[in-house]
Amino acid sequence: MIGDNFTSPKQLFVPSKIKEMTIFIGNLSWETEVEDLEQLFSNYGVVKKCYLPLDRETGRKRGIAFVDLNDHNSEKKAIDDLQDVEWMGREIRVNEAEKRKGPNNKKHNKFNRNN
Repeated sequence: MIGDNFTSPKQLFVPSKIKEMTIFIGNLSWETEVEDLEQLFSNYGVVKKCYLPLDRETGRKRGIAFVDLNDHNSEKKAIDDLQDVEWMGREIRVNEAEKRKGPNNKKHNKFNRNN
């Protein structure tokens, strides 16, 4: 029968899943605020997330941040353009954040007493 071998366009096009990236920014000025980072990275795309971690004990800034932009190409361009650039009086480090070892990693699992 005609149409039995028809493949819908959805079946023909399967978009490849692009690995999500988080940008790591190091050697930040202690005066840096989330708004400053959002303004800087908005030059490269839509800022989806911006995180400026604080020290657990002191509550002070740690001099690092993490930023997610709306697309992979924007993130790569930001990394290329901003690596080792002086910003707010400091030469910042900008690169792809490394995946953090989670609780399933035996080396960091506090319940694994054999370490």
